[in-house]
Amino acid sequence: MSSQKPKYRISVIAEMLNIHAQTIRTYEKMGFLKPKRSKGNSRLFSDDDVRTIERIQVLTRDLGVNLAGVEIILRMRARIETMQHEAQCAMQELLNLLEEHDPVEESVKSSIIDVINNCKSLMGNDNP
Repeated sequence: MSSQKPKYRISVIAEMLNIHAQTIRTYEKMGFLKPKRSKGNSRLFSDDDVRTIERIQVLTRDLGVNLAGVEIILRMRARIETMQHEAQCAMQELLNLLEEHDPVEESVKSSIIDVINNCKSLMGNDNP
């Protein structure tokens, strides 16, 4: 099941995370969230949205970051994730090119695969 599939209404998220629905609406207005809409125009949030709200809560409640800081951190996080994905793709492309032109020594191939896997594990990191 996709973590981007919208399935939670705002009241469910508010109860799950013990925050006010208006706080979630504020996050949406600030562009931190982009919930889908149901046919009845209700907001529907995905698991990814829930994780984003949780990150915001950690940053604001636990670390004392204001919403302007949260905006910068979330933007930088998105850039980092994009760069990690690009690095992973570049490493895979390098491995493919090396194998096309000359059989790659097993230790070199193993090192490249390790780098690719490290990029994958960094992309899955859920820290704020």
